[in-house]
Amino acid sequence: MTRHAAEQVRWEGQDIVVLTDHAGGRRLRIAGHGAALLSFEVPVAGAMHDLADGYRDGAEVLGRPSSRFAIMAPFAGRIGDARYAFDGRPQDLQPGVPGAERASRHGFVRGVDFDVAALSADEYGAGVTLVTTAIRPQPGYPHAIDLAVTFTLDVDGVTLEAAMRNVGDSPAPCFFGWHPYFRLAASTPDGWQLQIPARTLIRTDANLIPLAGSAAYVALDDAPSLDFRQSQPVGDRVIDQGYTDLTADADGRIRTRLREPSSGLAIAVWQERGVMHAFTADTVSRDVRRAIALEPMECMADAFNRPDCAAAVRLLPGAERRFRCGVEVDAP
Repeated sequence: MTRHAAEQVRWEGQDIVVLTDHAGGRRLRIAGHGAALLSFEVPVAGAMHDLADGYRDGAEVLGRPSSRFAIMAPFAGRIGDARYAFDGRPQDLQPGVPGAERASRHGFVRGVDFDVAALSADEYGAGVTLVTTAIRPQPGYPHAIDLAVTFTLDVDGVTLEAAMRNVGDSPAPCFFGWHPYFRLAASTPDGWQLQIPARTLIRTDANLIPLAGSAAYVALDDAPSLDFRQSQPVGDRVIDQGYTDLTADADGRIRTRLREPSSGLAIAVWQERGVMHAFTADTVSRDVRRAIALEPMECMADAFNRPDCAAAVRLLPGAERRFRCGVEVDAP
């Protein structure tokens, strides 16, 4: 038996993939529906601990409450009023929907059944590539994007790599994001220590849409209550906030760190570029304020409407763009 294993199984009426590190005692489960990570179990003090606050059963996988571990493409976060313009053409993602009911968020693939394109395991790791061709022309998005998402479990933790290819005949706006929730202990996260290596806060309106132009950017020196450049307890702060101007470590990875002091269990959510969105889960539909979402995103929310993001979201016909992020674990 090799150190790692990868298999497809049925669970709660759903097709899922299980990646296992036998030697390290780690296990990752991913649903084919939405390519949502369901659990990430690691050994802590002689017992298994699930770091992922994911969907608990098949009904949640289908209903996707709070978008737990959602794959967000071809956009992450929200699009203001579900409208944007691209190459001078106005687009409406919800034609005919009245104003109070308009809400377009987190892309088009949360409810899609992905196909398994590759499954592998050897001494070095276990992996699965999940693919979908569901991003096709539709109201407000006259473009075609092929999406592949690869999860890898190895000695370093979990890596997620997303590949988006424009298979249409015109430039398309697109960017990637991931929406993981982490639970380090049964307690509320008030005492957990958070560190976000950002220099700038993204200021939003009441609908979490970044303000226009330079008004969206606030130096963290001017927002001390949301400044986590130095690791500190979350406390009673309610956070649903984007951070940018992220600083990378020497190896090129940008690490947002979360630690539970009493056990010493810690994780680092890493990415190579983009923004980090932190959310203390105060408005979720279940288990309010029992987890923290740390969301690596290629661009900020409403990027389709921002001139300062235009180059970052533009993907030419035939071109492919990749985004890598992941989770490192420091277990006591």
